Parts: sequence; C-alpha cells; structure tokens
Amino acid sequence: MAIIKFGTDGWRARIAEDYTFANVEIVSQAVADYIKGQNTNGKPAMLVGYDRRFASEHFAQRTAEVFAANGILVDVFDTDVPTPVVSFEVLRRSLDGGIVITASHNPPDFNGYKFKAPFGGSAPPAITNEIEKLIGANAPQRLAFAEAEQQGLARTISVTGEYRAHLEKVIDIAALKKAEGLVIVDPMHGSGGRWVENLLSGGKLKVETIRGERDPMFGGVLPEPMPWSLDLTSRTIKERGALMALVTDGDADRVGAMNEKGDYINTHQILMMMLLHLARHKGQKGSVVRTFSQSVIVKRIAESFGFRLFETPIGFKHVGEIMLDPANEFLVGGEESGGIGVQGHIPERDGVFNSLFLLEAVLTFGKPPSEIVKDIWKEFGEFHFERRDLHVPITSGQKLVAKMRNETPATFAGEKVVNVATLDGTKLIFGDDSWILFRQSGTEPLLRVYCEATSTAKMKTLMDEGEKLAREVH
Repeated sequence: MAIIKFGTDGWRARIAEDYTFANVEIVSQAVADYIKGQNTNGKPAMLVGYDRRFASEHFAQRTAEVFAANGILVDVFDTDVPTPVVSFEVLRRSLDGGIVITASHNPPDFNGYKFKAPFGGSAPPAITNEIEKLIGANAPQRLAFAEAEQQGLARTISVTGEYRAHLEKVIDIAALKKAEGLVIVDPMHGSGGRWVENLLSGGKLKVETIRGERDPMFGGVLPEPMPWSLDLTSRTIKERGALMALVTDGDADRVGAMNEKGDYINTHQILMMMLLHLARHKGQKGSVVRTFSQSVIVKRIAESFGFRLFETPIGFKHVGEIMLDPANEFLVGGEESGGIGVQGHIPERDGVFNSLFLLEAVLTFGKPPSEIVKDIWKEFGEFHFERRDLHVPITSGQKLVAKMRNETPATFAGEKVVNVATLDGTKLIFGDDSWILFRQSGTEPLLRVYCEATSTAKMKTLMDEGEKLAREVH
C-alpha cells in the first residue's frame, strides 16, 4: 500500500503508480469510517464530484461504491464540476462531507482526492489527521454502483441551479452583462469549462472561452493560472482586443488573470483590487487574511483602512479556518497561488466566483486593469513579484530552508537583511520591505522560491541569487 497523506489540500499521486483503484478504495474506507464515527443522528450522506482528468469519473464511482457498501447515502455528479460547486452543495444540503476527485494544478499524470467538510470548505488538518489514522485500519468494502442504486444507497445527479442563484445574489451579474467590451475566459481545459461564459451570456458584454473542452493532457501545459502556461491566453487578448482574461485552474477553485495588454495579473494584484473594491466601492469592513507568500501591499491597504490583519502559513485551508470564526469578522483573504475567499460566499476558494468578482471590481474602477495596478502602486508603493519552482532533491530544499533560518546571512545579493520570518519556510526581509522566501512544497517535490521587490531589476537579482544557492546545496 502506498503512503497516503493529505498535503496542503488533499492527497495526490501519480496515476497507476500510487493513485490506483485499490488505493482510492483504501482512502475511501478511511473516510467512511471517519464519517460513521462523526454521524450519530441518522444515516450519513456524502456527495462525490470529479474533474476532467484521466479516469476521474471512474475513480469517483469507485469512491461512491465504497461509501454505499458502508451504508452511507451517496450522490455522484453525472459530469465534471468545479470543486467549489461540491463545497457549496455540501453546505447547502447539510451533508456529512464531499469528495472531489482532482489533482488541481498538478501534472496530467497525477490525480487526487479532496475532502470537503460539512461547513463547505477544505477539511482542516484536525479532520484530515483523523482520516489518515484510519487508513488501512479496515479492509475496504465495496458495493457495485448498479446494486447500490437498486438499494437506494447511491444516485447519479445533475447540477441544479442553486449555485448559480447564489452567485447572482452575491454579485450583480445583470450589471456585468450590460458592460461594453470583450472578456476572454480560459479554464485551461479544466472543469471550469464554460461556467463563467454561461453566467455572463445574454447581454452586451462579449465573452469568449478558449481551451474550454476536456483534455486530460491540458494542451501540454500544467493547468495552473501562472504566466508560463498562458501564452495562448496572452495572444488571444492581443488578437481580439479584449479588456482582460479570466483564468481558472484544473478544478476551477483558483483564479488567475491577464490584463488588456496580455500581461499577467498576479494573485497579489487580484487580491489588492478585490480588497479595494470591497472597502471603497462597497463600503464593507472586516479582517483581511494574507498567507506567508502574499504581498506587502495587501498589508498596507488593510492597515490604511484600520482593518485587522491575519498572516497565516501557505495554503488556503488556513484562510478558511479564519473565515469560519464569526469573531474574526472576515472580509477577504487569499494565498499567492490563486485561492481567494470573500465575505458572503462559502468558506472556500472559488475560481468561478472570483472571476466574476474580479470582473466586477475592474468594471467598477472604470479603467483598464494595467492602469488600476499603477494607481495602487502610486498610493501604496510599487512592488513586483515572482515565484520559481525549482526541481531539486527534497533533502536539498529542506537543507537550504534550514540554513537560511539557522545561519541567516547579514546580506543577501548585496541587500542588508533586517529581519527573518519562519512562519512557513524561511523569509529574508530587507529594509524597503522587499523579501525572498524559501519553502519546500507541501504537495510536490519542489523547492519554491518567492520574491517581492520594489523593482523588477531588484527582484531578478534576488531571485537569481536564491536559485543559485538552491542549485549549490546538496
């Protein structure tokens, strides 16, 4: 049996190597045992969704067969759906939880298994740790899906209109449809499909979807809304004269964007625009959450409005935990890799919702996205961000993170180090608030190096030095 561990958001592994039907049955049995231990007030019920990866629908059915064999009522969607749709339905229907068969933005030869808790968001470590303890405790039970249907334990269901109705309550979609211009939507062949286009269709606003069909190979790029995977998106914006592009990842829980010039809008900038939109245009107040690799500017904006600021380790589950506590008076929060949560929506990152909300923000500002970012820089300081994912041995990455923490240099790439932070990885902070962060990935064999600096030249110098050090560590 493979070692099954829940990382930043779920268990992920290479298909046919560790991600097999047998191992999916094993983890599903552990989830079933956990659910049965939690539910003491009736027959437990679960929902299973899946993305567009190879065989995802078959892994979803096998998951449902294990639940049914354990006496758990289970519904399975009849088509791929965005991950946040599963989270929304779990909360709306007061279910015991939901499973999404997805590996999010991982390479196409991977698949994964996400557990969505009854509150409508990613299960926190307190839950996943309990599930991990149950893995292998009991041999998997399985009831063929057709038999489970006959016994009233399993159903195949279609998506209903409740999720769409909720979005229309939180966002004035009718107003968005009245806008002039063209918006490109790029789901990167993932389960975002034509959700955003369908929500915005029927008005003056023109919406065109690229890479909207299912392709388990994702067109040869990782289904992650990062600049190195968005060449086609950039070219399409320029060719079509679009206002911007809205991008979602493989399972549509993360958001990305490009401006009217075809340049990448990073998640720092997306969160800045959303925060200012909430505070200035909507007059809303509350706390702001930024993960350890999020922008200095988000902090400065929050402080300028007197909002309470939380800083958490990397991973949206930490943002979600703060969203769940009413005492925190949550307004908005996000991680660098595209997960953003907003007050009034489910405690979950949602690429479909955030695409619409970002578009609402841009249209309300009344300027092209590139000009909005420049205005923010003028007011709160100019910062540029880059992330590099380095394929180095895990032990080498861990060694560099530890060295930066335990033997912090007085200077780095010619810059004086004024502080070091170790909330999640090791971050060196410089006098003008520029910083560089070294962190070993929680889900992949990658050393991630993040940097934010006051100029692109300074950022490149810091990043080049960081990569050089990473290559030298053995």
